[in-house]
Amino acid sequence: MPGNLEPLDLGIQIPYHFRCPISLDLMSDPVTISTGQTYDRTSIDSWIAMGNTTCPVTRVALSDFTLIPNHTLRRLIQEWCVANRSNGVERIPTPKQPADPISVRSLLSQASAISGTHVSVRSRAAAIRRLRGLARDSEKNRVLIAGHNAREILVRILFADVETTSSSSELVSESLALLVLLHMTETECEAIASDPGRVGFMTRLLFDSSIEIRVNAAALIEMVLTGSKSMDLKLIISGSDSIFEGVLDLLKNPISSRRGLKIGIKAIFALCLVKQTRHLAISAGAPGILIDRLAADFDRCDTERGLATVELLCRLPEGCAAFGEHALTVPLMVKTILRVSDRATEYAAGALLALCTAEERCRDEAAAAGLVTQLLLLVQSDCTERAKRKAQMLLKLLRDSWPDDSTVNSDDFNRSEVAPF
Repeated sequence: MPGNLEPLDLGIQIPYHFRCPISLDLMSDPVTISTGQTYDRTSIDSWIAMGNTTCPVTRVALSDFTLIPNHTLRRLIQEWCVANRSNGVERIPTPKQPADPISVRSLLSQASAISGTHVSVRSRAAAIRRLRGLARDSEKNRVLIAGHNAREILVRILFADVETTSSSSELVSESLALLVLLHMTETECEAIASDPGRVGFMTRLLFDSSIEIRVNAAALIEMVLTGSKSMDLKLIISGSDSIFEGVLDLLKNPISSRRGLKIGIKAIFALCLVKQTRHLAISAGAPGILIDRLAADFDRCDTERGLATVELLCRLPEGCAAFGEHALTVPLMVKTILRVSDRATEYAAGALLALCTAEERCRDEAAAAGLVTQLLLLVQSDCTERAKRKAQMLLKLLRDSWPDDSTVNSDDFNRSEVAPF
């Protein structure tokens, strides 16, 4: 058996029993199994998940798969980390313990109880709040909670009375917040989408006084939209009265959090994938709001979704007109090419193609912003073939602005659909 101390790669020595026997790394969440051996939780979880039924060290068959936290060893490891801080060792955080199935069942039972008997609305909301805390801790907890029929219970609570939220707003808020943390099946999504009352209720929540409820309502709408395969059901949602105004308000609202902005752009993109209702997005002011946000504070993934939405809306004449009226649209699209990602480049080129096809003024603006040079670089780059095809079509439109010595492939290509996320 190795000695008490063993050097790490960086020359820092740690007690041998602080290492996980599987990974040989310093344990951050030591747990003991039925054979009495201790492992890091992540390592032994993976070992069991692969179908192994024996102890990795002793090879003795496991009598059960319960993992018991070794708090004493974890505290010793933390103390060792603190003592070796001068050597660059960081203290491991105290791990959050996984949800207990018995506790989950009890909390769900409390949450689903009928208010006004022995359980109040407040205690039901408190139970869901505790479940939400567990769900936030780990994917494993979310799977455990969902496995106890939580989604059905939450949907039943959320839509118990679609006419009013005044008597149980706390219960609505908590059930909605937990529901959007769980993965809903296609059947569950379509059960919501097929009920006009539920769709109308979700839309009304977009205008709630609580920003958290509004953000979570948008998250649920996006989840139901993307989880439903039926275009007829998607149309019911995207055609709901004022739904675009409610989602777009998250993007223009100055108090929206980073999560609010991210959910807002995901929801507006999902809504705009429904062709029949894109005109509603334009009427609700989507072009101006999207350009203002794209010019400010989106991360890469959100920028891609925002640009994809711009291209979708530019497929309508009124969309081109609305984007063309915004002074930043053309310069922003030109600036985006080859700057963010291949997808962003493709969507920006697609939007510019629609704008420049629709209006000569946009062609002049694009040329003045340096689009020709960007396109010549684009067709020689390693970006997507769809982006190159759009660039080649744009170059045809702008041929009068080409440098005299430039050459480019002039084959005709059809515009392509926006790639899915």
